[in-house]
Amino acid sequence: MTTERLLNRVAACWDQEVLPTLMDYMRIPNESPLFDRDWERHGHMARAVALVQGWLDRHRPPGARVDVVKEGARTPLLLVEVPGQRPGTALIYGHLDKQPPMTGWREGLGAWTPVLDGEGRLYGRGGADDGYAVFAALAAVKALQAEGLPHSRIVILIECSEESGSPDLPHYLQSHAGRIGDPDLILCLDSGCGDYDRLWGTTSLRGLVSGNLRVEVLSEGIHSGIGGGIVPGTFRILRRLLERLEDGATGDLRSPELAVEIPSARIEQARKAATVLGAEAVSMFPLLAGVRPEAGDTAGLLLRNTWMPSLAITAQEGLPELAKGGNVLLPSLTVKYSLRIPPTLDARRAAETVKRLLTADPPHGARVQVTAGGEPGWEAPAMAPWLAEATEAASRELYGREACYLGVGGSIPFMHMMGERFPRAQYLITGVLGPHANAHGPNEFLHVPYAKRLTACLVRVLAAHGGRSG
Repeated sequence: MTTERLLNRVAACWDQEVLPTLMDYMRIPNESPLFDRDWERHGHMARAVALVQGWLDRHRPPGARVDVVKEGARTPLLLVEVPGQRPGTALIYGHLDKQPPMTGWREGLGAWTPVLDGEGRLYGRGGADDGYAVFAALAAVKALQAEGLPHSRIVILIECSEESGSPDLPHYLQSHAGRIGDPDLILCLDSGCGDYDRLWGTTSLRGLVSGNLRVEVLSEGIHSGIGGGIVPGTFRILRRLLERLEDGATGDLRSPELAVEIPSARIEQARKAATVLGAEAVSMFPLLAGVRPEAGDTAGLLLRNTWMPSLAITAQEGLPELAKGGNVLLPSLTVKYSLRIPPTLDARRAAETVKRLLTADPPHGARVQVTAGGEPGWEAPAMAPWLAEATEAASRELYGREACYLGVGGSIPFMHMMGERFPRAQYLITGVLGPHANAHGPNEFLHVPYAKRLTACLVRVLAAHGGRSG
């Protein structure tokens, strides 16, 4: 298959077969169960799954099997099995559930209103994260078979609870272990790319410790003038507690128990990525004029994002709206925290450390309550020569540039599950979430030209998997 013919075949599939249905999918507000507790009654997830299942049924290759699995109150699972001519199994992963819409979309854009601009950016929630994955996966299989390229058995697994931490996935991995088999190649399409000029592979994912921190000092609110100077403020106590975790001046986490030694190979990958990305590593974020990033050179910032812990406060309860805030000392204040931890750090022990640091000897004897749950991170095993060669060749052929590898600061629970279940498998973790794609936020978009070339890269990797000698 020549490069031109492959790209033309994939582009035609995307333009004629993928984009219309993908845009219909993006119109469906199928928020993950964490954000829509009545998801089953609302029926949006069922609509999204039915839409995708119908597309798969229309386009599945001869002999392929498409099934929707729904057990009890769990979210559904899509399973596609494509028989192969070579030994082994390749598993391709994606998900269909979405984050909530958020506010701040630019005029003319919206979470549930897909808009394709003149530069190939498809705006709307869920296209890039990561509804495109199931379409790209089958489009790659179709292109592979259209050229008569032999391949191994292929399983496409699409879940519907990833944005809630994949609580339903372990059950399905166990109950359908026979159908999934023992994959020796796992392709996850739920990650990102440093730019839109080459194939990117994700080498690690940070873990997560999250929960609520609640401070209580009063049984009811009191006048701030009458009580101020006598009653300790909840906000000040909260600040002091958070300072136990984080140095407010630098953003560094204080406890050595929340850090690991960064592998030398990952440091070298970060240095190479820093050279490739340059200023774009920072400029991709919508910082306001005059706002400076954290201290450090580009490689150091990439490592801070991928191998060092970082703390974010993502929600609060107890502070009234500005228009309704009176001169009152607040009786209690709760914040939701999100602490990203290094990929190889034990998440359970990290959660215990956080809880211990926040609850020990509370200031002024305040009542402090902490919840702390941990999700483990993941680090990829070393790439086998055949896979390293295939990814490099695909990137140079289809993007015209060498492949690049870097960790990601976020989490994909699926990867830890797969790593434990299939420790001898090879992994290629990639995706379309590049500069300004803004997953989870307003103005999320899918870079369609990049997605087309990524689909063609999947063809090359699957062909190499089928033709590998070991």
